[in-house]
Amino acid sequence: MKPSRANTDQEYAEAAASPVIVVTGPTATGKTHLAVMLARAFHGEVLSVDSRQVYRGLDLGTGKDLAEYSEGGPAVPYHLIDVADPNERFDLYRFLELARAAMVDMCQRGVTPVICGGTPLYLLALLNGYAMEGGAPDRNLRAELTGKSTEELLQILRAEASPELIARTDTTQDRRIIRAIEIARSIEDRTPPPPLTNTIVLAPQFTRAEVRERIAVRLDARLDAGLIDEVRDLHDQSGMSWERLDWLGLEYRFIARHLQGLLTFQEMHDSLLAHIRQFAKRQDGWFRKFEREGHHIHWIPQGNPEQAIALVRDFLAL
Repeated sequence: MKPSRANTDQEYAEAAASPVIVVTGPTATGKTHLAVMLARAFHGEVLSVDSRQVYRGLDLGTGKDLAEYSEGGPAVPYHLIDVADPNERFDLYRFLELARAAMVDMCQRGVTPVICGGTPLYLLALLNGYAMEGGAPDRNLRAELTGKSTEELLQILRAEASPELIARTDTTQDRRIIRAIEIARSIEDRTPPPPLTNTIVLAPQFTRAEVRERIAVRLDARLDAGLIDEVRDLHDQSGMSWERLDWLGLEYRFIARHLQGLLTFQEMHDSLLAHIRQFAKRQDGWFRKFEREGHHIHWIPQGNPEQAIALVRDFLAL
């Protein structure tokens, strides 16, 4: 028997109030290593909050570091890694659906969730109890509406949507009109999911110079490990278009351009390194904003494991 909505909501409310460890921070600072160590120390499992690690086959470029889950002791289970085909769309709605189900599962088994990752949208949506208006994308409805003229779509929207929804819809774009129709047909009277209220947030901390050097070392290691072959196989074996690879982020974008003959190896390497470093610099601003919004971060110098364990032990009152 499928559980009722009320039961499901109550289960998630219990999970959201349970102790949760969060490991986040800038790129190339060892988040996975710290999260796995804490999961092993405190009977936890890792819940990845990374918008690209959900895709199968995107291994080196996204830094899954799956071998780390088995180093130093029994393998640590993980969630939301390798759950989607690289050619399919994976959106915030699906992430929240799977992440909240994983949270309930861990809570009911007495396991401590260790959220790990640095995708701001996903992390904040989970922490703050974000609710997706209108539910999941309706593929059948979108297929039905695609091809209709803008005027036809507007007629449907005016007939089915509230004045408030129409007022905030960009009616100059067909895809926005279609989404508004989708929302109008799927609005549910539902209490938004609760935020996570019992969390400790930790982040490995290095100087900016150290992060720049770690990025360079990590990039060379991934290239030596076969990152170019990974991107080539995604195109040649998995049928991913160059456009899709470009969309998947820096590593895949620049290596795809190299494989198309648009960049030499050295041009690809230097451009990719510069862009990853720029990305890391932008992350600094996001984490400052994260703290201004009330999410205190315990910055762990050099990702010191003893300090992290002591903080979590106090948090769990062990």
